[in-house]
Amino acid sequence: MDNNDPIYEESLKVHELHRGVLEVASKVSLDDVHDLSIDYTPGVAEPCRVIRADPDTVYKYTSKGNFVAVVTDGSAVLGLGDIGAAAAMPVMEGKSILFKQLGGIDAFPICLDTKDTEEIIKTVKHIAPTFGGINLEDISAPRCFEIEERLRQELDIPVFHDDQHGTAVVVYAGLINALKIVGKDINNIKVVINGAGAAGAAIALTLIRAGVRDLVICDSRGILGQSRREGMNSMKFMLAGLTNIRGLMGGLEIAMQGADVFIGVSVGGIVAKDMVRSMASDPIVFAMANPVPEIMPEDAVDAGARVVATGRSDYPNQVNNVLGFPGIFRGALDTRATDINIEMKMAAARALAGIIEDKELDDKHILPGPLDKRVVPIIAAAVAEASVQSGAARVTPHPNEVATHAREMVQHSKLRNK
Repeated sequence: MDNNDPIYEESLKVHELHRGVLEVASKVSLDDVHDLSIDYTPGVAEPCRVIRADPDTVYKYTSKGNFVAVVTDGSAVLGLGDIGAAAAMPVMEGKSILFKQLGGIDAFPICLDTKDTEEIIKTVKHIAPTFGGINLEDISAPRCFEIEERLRQELDIPVFHDDQHGTAVVVYAGLINALKIVGKDINNIKVVINGAGAAGAAIALTLIRAGVRDLVICDSRGILGQSRREGMNSMKFMLAGLTNIRGLMGGLEIAMQGADVFIGVSVGGIVAKDMVRSMASDPIVFAMANPVPEIMPEDAVDAGARVVATGRSDYPNQVNNVLGFPGIFRGALDTRATDINIEMKMAAARALAGIIEDKELDDKHILPGPLDKRVVPIIAAAVAEASVQSGAARVTPHPNEVATHAREMVQHSKLRNK
């Protein structure tokens, strides 16, 4: 990471000027005693009584249905690693304003001063009555897997670990369009994923669901396999049982030979040109380590890559989670979903891929830009429809109503911010 980049100094000044980038705003006026009586006591007692008699009306009389908690323990923040709860606060504030500005969703950072799995689960369960959804953020693997799974089982609101599923949704969407360019069928390709943490695991499971049969996963010790014992955990053992059907052993250079697709969610500079040259014809390279990709895009192209994507905004085909989570949560909240299930995530990916029309599609344009206004309404509608069809929804708006609501909420957020 280049700490001399002027954007870091500018960001520091903005955060100092505003004392952070997030605030809480009122929806109603408080201009006189009558307003005080309506907005607070004694008037507020009536919605309290109604909600006590019918708990579901909390969605009608409070902000719960549009509230998301952005929860972290600060253990895996961006490329900074385990920096702790307080130092993670700027990232969680930033995530919250993305929810608001892009999805019209009121999100609030919850930075927990514990890395104990049971304590995190217990704390999130205790605060859940306030929120319509929980976004887990920057929690290290493998703890993140258990935390999410337990909370999904024990809460009746959506719980979504964006580092896992947001990344997987956007990668799958990009791959759908990249495969169109190279004319390959997802059922017949060989895929290599480097990185077996939260993102790598979720991408693998998503691509298997999508039809990929020949998938190899590598970590820092090499190819995952059922016979391997070093550096394994429960998630890696599970992935080993679903992948590596050819029984490969060795390092990343072995895995990449003859592969159609490389997906990197690991560390910078780990892929050499010769490794790309060893891949199948018209290879697809998603090198998403940030800020330094596994291989620089110009090097990948020089070595023969047909389509290259990164996590960076200064290269084409940025794989950015912001393309996923605002629309996914908008669709989940608008159907009062009890979960964000696999059907909803797959629907989000297909909808995101479909935004790029055939006439727009080329090797430098497989995904919309991160601020493309088409994204959130289209994804929200698709997620809402999948929520209803899969049985996760508690209310059943028409997808067009959800898309319209998304546009209205985003526009309202922008007007309020001016």
